Amino acid sequence: MKKLTLVLFLLFLGAGLLLYSVPVLALRLVVLAALQLFTHLRRERQLAQLIRELTQLQDHALGFPLDHCREGQLGILYSELYKLVNQLREQATAADHGKVYLADLLADISHQLKTPLTALGILMDILGTPALPEETRLETVAKAEAQLNKVNWLIRSLLVLSQLDAEVLELKPAPCELCDLLDSVCQSLEVLAEVQGVEIRQRYGPGPIPLSCDWGWTREALSNLVKNCVEHSPGGYVALSVLQHNLSTTITIQDNGQGIPKEELPHIFERFYKGRNSAPNSVGIGLALANQLILRQNGILSVESQEGVGTCFTVKFYTPGKP
Repeated sequence: MKKLTLVLFLLFLGAGLLLYSVPVLALRLVVLAALQLFTHLRRERQLAQLIRELTQLQDHALGFPLDHCREGQLGILYSELYKLVNQLREQATAADHGKVYLADLLADISHQLKTPLTALGILMDILGTPALPEETRLETVAKAEAQLNKVNWLIRSLLVLSQLDAEVLELKPAPCELCDLLDSVCQSLEVLAEVQGVEIRQRYGPGPIPLSCDWGWTREALSNLVKNCVEHSPGGYVALSVLQHNLSTTITIQDNGQGIPKEELPHIFERFYKGRNSAPNSVGIGLALANQLILRQNGILSVESQEGVGTCFTVKFYTPGKP
């Protein structure tokens, strides 16, 4: 308002000087006043345009093009508002995706829990049968225990995956001996390997192999990989080998089993994915969990496979501080 008053004053002054025959000074004052008036009106239009666009954004309308207001303080304001709008849009999009992801996750969890819980209900009905033979009762109790273990494992795995997604699972890397870690993995699967008729071969080479990792969670990840190979290589073998150099430590887990179809390879680390050769009791979580646990420890998990030939999982842990 002050600027507009000044402009009007200059215009009247210029007109008065013209009346008293001071043309040069009067002309300069008129030009100056005209420029001030033009600048003022342009800024008013720009502010009005900016207000309209902000109003449209509040009404969820698309737009906010950065094609004007590019100069001066107003241009800086427009640019900062443009950045803020984009950030808010990205946050809103991420929130929408998060809602969809959560809905899908809850649906998957519900579906995965439905089968063992239904089986448990049937088994409880059987146990409630009067005069149930002792042999049948013991067999039913064993089946019920197996289903309970499956539910416990499923809930635990889903909890770990959700903690990994939220980046709240605390992994505690510490120096360890990799050979001891792999020995522990193989020992935990000896019974399963014996049932499947699978020979577990360990080839580590001479000398200690140091590795910095979270012992418990790394053991969990490697156990899931070895278990997958054992289950899909009945009567065959699973070979574990290690290669270490300055940049990384590479663990190879290879079998001569059924192999994975080529079209399924891009999906095997996806949560709840089950291929056509999956075990009947598989829920499609083990490999997804292994992948996330390895990624969170500066590692990479990859797979190569050929149907009828076998599968090879490669786990590469990069040395801290190395690319």
